[in-house]
Amino acid sequence: MEAGRAHTFLITGGCGYVGYRLACSLRQKGTKVVLFDTVPPNQELPEDIVFVQGDIREYAHVEKAITGVDCVLHLASYGMSGREQLNRHLIEAVNVQGTQNVLKACIELGVSRLVYTSTFNVVFGGQEIKNGDEGLPYLPLHLHPDHYSRTKSLAEMAVLKANGAALEGGSGVLRTCALRPAGIYGPGEQRHLPRIVGYIEKGIFRFVYGDPSSLVEFVHVDNLVSAHELAAEALTSEKQHRSAGQAYFISDGRPVNNFEFFRPLVEGLGYPFPKLRLPISLIYFFAFLTEMVHNLIGPFYNFQPLLTRTEVYKTGVTHYFSMAKAKVELGYEPQEHNLDEVVQWFRSRGHGKNPHSSSLGRLLLDILLVSAFVAVALSFLPFVGS
Repeated sequence: MEAGRAHTFLITGGCGYVGYRLACSLRQKGTKVVLFDTVPPNQELPEDIVFVQGDIREYAHVEKAITGVDCVLHLASYGMSGREQLNRHLIEAVNVQGTQNVLKACIELGVSRLVYTSTFNVVFGGQEIKNGDEGLPYLPLHLHPDHYSRTKSLAEMAVLKANGAALEGGSGVLRTCALRPAGIYGPGEQRHLPRIVGYIEKGIFRFVYGDPSSLVEFVHVDNLVSAHELAAEALTSEKQHRSAGQAYFISDGRPVNNFEFFRPLVEGLGYPFPKLRLPISLIYFFAFLTEMVHNLIGPFYNFQPLLTRTEVYKTGVTHYFSMAKAKVELGYEPQEHNLDEVVQWFRSRGHGKNPHSSSLGRLLLDILLVSAFVAVALSFLPFVGS
């Protein structure tokens, strides 16, 4: 890289929630930023941030976007939650082939740094993990309960394996690292929180499940943005390439029960927190049946499952990780956040309990939910004694 030339960062999936937030943070630090995504951002872009529209599955599009950049922050992925988790073909194409396209373009175009946004799920598949670290092995691919987690594992393996690959033209080597974030939250998050608020407002959030002592983790978007910036910096010669070839767990560093984490959101919007607690095995089986139904009618009616099996495990089974490696090698220091700003964000957009909501509607919904769970429970009976 030429001395004195400003760094240019490309963010794949750059128009998503984290990508856009990351772009704005980098811009404030004087970095040139290019966003690559299939659709433009739904927020107005500052004039000095460049948007390149394209599909990560198409190498020519990736090649065009990466030309002239110094560092790639690869956030683009598909299939993280809900019905997206059931679209196997698209998940494979985006997460695996898309990542191969990014790696190929980096090597051919002389890009020396690549930070990959991975997931806790590369090591987690429903087993209990307490204060795990990066020494944990990848979960065997055939044990992943969903295509997203399996393909993210394949992609992370490919990215880390590419560390040290010679760049074409004799311009050095590619240095790579991977971040494994927890569940992401923050004001304006558009993937998980609106779905949760929708369940709350429709009266579906009437129960919790699993052991009340189970613990999971979350990461505020600003902490995740900071981790990306630190990881990219740690790939430079000035930092002795200390993050090269490494993976890092990234969270707020505060394990918490999944449902207790969301209590301030539920109550902040004016709704009572559920008192009914159901066994996780029952919810898992309900999710399994829902997925089977989706496989049958999804091609005709692509409905949103209440929960998928993976979501049941991720929310109801203890799994949390040490931040020690990220703190020592990246200088990562997560700042403390809570859901107050999230509650205010939703309230400012007209969300919150309607005191005139229909008691008859709530009664009918309760009857429907109870009937559904009775049906699921009865479905176990033919297997007894078999």
